[in-house]
Amino acid sequence: MEHIEDISDSFMRTVLDRTKVIVLVGASANPERPSYRVMEFLLSRGYRVIPVNPGQAGKEILGQPVLESLEAVAAECGAEVQMLDIFRKSEAVPALVENALGLFPGLETVWMQLGVISDEAAMMARAAGVDVVMDRCPKIEIERLAL
Repeated sequence: MEHIEDISDSFMRTVLDRTKVIVLVGASANPERPSYRVMEFLLSRGYRVIPVNPGQAGKEILGQPVLESLEAVAAECGAEVQMLDIFRKSEAVPALVENALGLFPGLETVWMQLGVISDEAAMMARAAGVDVVMDRCPKIEIERLAL
């Protein structure tokens, strides 16, 4: 199912400009995986990216220590997190977003990657005053907007 929301370029610029700290759920150590390439790109653009992957916890991806869970992120730097970038199956997203809303008081954006769609999670985030971008990629948007 294709699900492209009508998001203005000015909204996208605002989200990407204000964001400094991103939790990337579903980070991969495999350079062939989209999550690895997106993380590499975001780091190269000056974002702080905190990778979350239980199978890689305690290791590093692109020099960043991998944490096992959102709870582990919250214990280290929860107040700093501004964006949740999700590389997971759509059905896993509502629980992730519900958890993140309780853990990250400064959360401003829930970003669901290409092919990741959850209207339930989007409604939950928006009800909490958090912006939502769904079925898009920040790397593609940054390049498209020449940010």
